[in-house]
Amino acid sequence: MAYLGREPLYGAFEKQALTPDGSTTTFTLDYTVGSSSSLLVSVAGVHQEPEVAYNLGSGGTQIVFTAAPSSSDTVFLIFLGIALDVGTLGSNAVTGLTDLTTGLQGADELLVYDNSANENKKVNLDNLIIGQTELSATAADDDVLLIYDTSATEIKKIQKSNIATVITFTTDSTNSGDGSTTGFTINSGRSVDDILVIVNGVTLVPTTDYTISSTTLTFITAPESGAEIVIRYLG
Repeated sequence: MAYLGREPLYGAFEKQALTPDGSTTTFTLDYTVGSSSSLLVSVAGVHQEPEVAYNLGSGGTQIVFTAAPSSSDTVFLIFLGIALDVGTLGSNAVTGLTDLTTGLQGADELLVYDNSANENKKVNLDNLIIGQTELSATAADDDVLLIYDTSATEIKKIQKSNIATVITFTTDSTNSGDGSTTGFTINSGRSVDDILVIVNGVTLVPTTDYTISSTTLTFITAPESGAEIVIRYLG
């Protein structure tokens, strides 16, 4: 077949015939189209104007005529362009994979989409974040970090101040030795691992120099008379 102008190098135009009945205005298309201008519509040999004589319906799957073609009219469509159908992954589309239970390593690879090359590529974790400097000071309370919220299954930001409660230390220096007393009352819920006991400036050794039972701290050897006893609660 001869062409006026440049001959198409590839592709083909699809045709669809419609059967009008004089009342129906909406017909289902054989292909989904993205624009009414992607159709060449002929009714009784007359080329119809897009968005005047007809429009698209149901996301480009239907043609809707402004006026129903007569039952005696010959109606056909030529598809000049078909909408690109991009496949998407549904729920549970990727199965058989196990969760990563260890920290990511620099040599681990992730799948990314390279916009400039229009293709999927792999990238080492080392190359994922570049050009960033290390925080050389203690993070401020209003600094934010990225975390994965398992309950909401999404990445969220969190202020550093909300990661953990502020730890406070209290000191009890009201006790003094008398050369004979070994038992002293302390705050409840404490163990030898979360207090410091200092006698006359010397830090004692837990379980070697003292033990704790409930709210009583017991020295192995009674502090000497007038000794300053400082008990510091850690947290």
